[in-house]
Amino acid sequence: MHRSIQFVGSYSGFFSNSLKLHSFISISALSRTPHSYQQFRASSIRSESNPDVTSPSSSSSASKSPNFKSTDSGRKINFCQLCGGPTKHEIPDDEGKERAICTLCGKISYENPKMVVGCLIEQDNKILLCKRKIQPSYGLWTLPAGYMELGESASEGAIRETWEEARAKVKVISPFAQLDIPLIGHTYLIFLAKLMTPHFSPGPESLECRLFALDDIPYESLSFSSMLITLKLYIEDIKVGKPKFHYGLINKRPGTGPSEIHAYTFDYHLRT
Repeated sequence: MHRSIQFVGSYSGFFSNSLKLHSFISISALSRTPHSYQQFRASSIRSESNPDVTSPSSSSSASKSPNFKSTDSGRKINFCQLCGGPTKHEIPDDEGKERAICTLCGKISYENPKMVVGCLIEQDNKILLCKRKIQPSYGLWTLPAGYMELGESASEGAIRETWEEARAKVKVISPFAQLDIPLIGHTYLIFLAKLMTPHFSPGPESLECRLFALDDIPYESLSFSSMLITLKLYIEDIKVGKPKFHYGLINKRPGTGPSEIHAYTFDYHLRT
């Protein structure tokens, strides 16, 4: 259900040289089962950078410091989300960023990033991909993924999206990658998963579903930079032994479309 790219939201944060990953839960489609948790030591490295990518904010300078700065999408909220009244744009007391404030009821409108959840499904040394039947990136290949819904956990959302896009029943094994894309206000959380039955078929948002051998993955026909990075990280892990957990910051080049999958730098790559 990944229907549109919304250029909203911002991200700021701080990362030290070591992180701890807590409270990831492995579940099946029918039950919740606690999964073993792992501490990990993260080394901050920069990888998969595109030398042709340039940005007004200079991603190279950002990579030298772990302090992220908020980005402003430039999108304005002109009417109150509660009462429909006109808004004014000011910095509220005790805040450091301009917000849309209703001139009638005083409600402050906040914009927050969207969570995209999905599954990287391993089966007989092959990966399940879906060819998109919807925009953006119509006709390109993707992992089954989409927006997380209210009232569900990230892993439940990933299982649901996999069923909706590939009619596949899966069991989540472990988290694999969290990828933040501040420019478009998205955070991707991808889980490793296994098919519970050998059956799958295109859902209403897919033209085709297919298992690809690792050497046959159609890298130049993938839908989004996040899919390209996720699959490359997985292949790299398989070559050296087993999958790890990855965190990374995808800095998309401003003004590029979602299908321009090489228009990014991949920064602050942390791994188990």
